[in-house]
Amino acid sequence: MKYGTVHFEDVQVGDEIPPLVKGPIQQIQLTRYAGASGDFNPIHQDQEFARAAGMGGVFAHGMLSMGFVAQALTDWAGAGGVHKLGVRFAALVRLKDIVTCKGRVLAKSSKDDVHLVELEVWAENQRGEKVVTGKATLALPAHE
Repeated sequence: MKYGTVHFEDVQVGDEIPPLVKGPIQQIQLTRYAGASGDFNPIHQDQEFARAAGMGGVFAHGMLSMGFVAQALTDWAGAGGVHKLGVRFAALVRLKDIVTCKGRVLAKSSKDDVHLVELEVWAENQRGEKVVTGKATLALPAHE
């Protein structure tokens, strides 16, 4: 995996990060995420259980979708640059959904050689419905 490197001086308010496309979401991905996270709630694995719970079928873990957004950020800015990520889960991610993660620079600031960018971040499904919304703060290196 090669991470991106973007420098503080090269980023402007309004710039968008490259989109990250994930999916189509498959059941095996949810099963693997359950194993990695320890979240074995049957609502993510068992169609009958999820339907009986009124959910219409299984859906992805919210934190999996948040992880996709975090990957979009690290792919753009590099590992270790994400200082803060806060999201809201706006809609369910279903099997076969294609999730596209996006972001836009809202602000820039520098203090004591720490260069921060604030971003609006979101993920949307193939119908353009936002499934995750939030904000992130990233530290970017300056040109030497």
